[in-house]
Amino acid sequence: MKKTIALLVFTAITFTGFSQEDEDQQKSNIQTYTPSKLLKKGQWDIKWFNNLYTETKDLFGNQEGTQKRDIPRNSFFTSSVDIFTGVSDSNTFNVGLLFEIRSNAIGGRKALDVFSFDGERGTARSGFTSFAPAVKFNPIKSVGNFTIQTAFHIPLVDNESEEGVFLDQDGFIFQNRFFYDHSFAGGDWQIFTELNTEYNFGEKASFAYNSLRLTPGAFLSYFPSSKFTVLGLVQHIQLISFGGNDLGENDFNQNATILGGGAKYQLTNELNIEFLYSNFFRGKATGLGQTFNIGLRALF
Repeated sequence: MKKTIALLVFTAITFTGFSQEDEDQQKSNIQTYTPSKLLKKGQWDIKWFNNLYTETKDLFGNQEGTQKRDIPRNSFFTSSVDIFTGVSDSNTFNVGLLFEIRSNAIGGRKALDVFSFDGERGTARSGFTSFAPAVKFNPIKSVGNFTIQTAFHIPLVDNESEEGVFLDQDGFIFQNRFFYDHSFAGGDWQIFTELNTEYNFGEKASFAYNSLRLTPGAFLSYFPSSKFTVLGLVQHIQLISFGGNDLGENDFNQNATILGGGAKYQLTNELNIEFLYSNFFRGKATGLGQTFNIGLRALF
């Protein structure tokens, strides 16, 4: 009888161990490697993300920046590449480089004209606008799913606006992003939160000179399977100006609130794809547009 009981206990432990091992192996990168997760030493994470923002309404109709008005369509496309690798034996420190290419088309041109890259005078501009060295680290060892990403963005733009067409900020940006995620029991639901802070400085001609941009956000994901997730998001953008630029906009402040959703799918063990949509539904001194986003991420 004792031998039978021992055999049953051993079998149960072995089966449980195999089940947990299989469960871990079945987890995909979209479940495991949220932005809060640091890479192991020698791992690489390359993300190509494309964002198209287009608007036909804004809130610049009065001095308070609260009156909605119709405007000719303006569209702004940003393509970013983020490259990170793990460099520490303790898996607590990553280094990386960030790059941005932009293409904007204004004055009533079609949204997809941003992909023409034609540079038509008075309506379009495009170019490689900035790069940033970056580090990512875990400041609290006991909270492994809390990380900070610090980057210093260096502009490659001589003039923010030329012939009325804005391209990108021509000042420096010191950026800190605080990431935290939590997976609920069962693994079907996961919440990810972020606080993005950007201090803008360096070029007094910039509209954002000596200002702080705060962007808190929350993303709730549901996993019908390990390889597929749908998600909803809410974000708020707050730009706080401390004054002192050369444009007389010493008290320029703006904000916007955004709702959206999307999906991610694990194409292969190394590659996943994501789609996101968002809507700027309220704000002050801002556009009231929509974003359409697609991204590819390779992790190996």
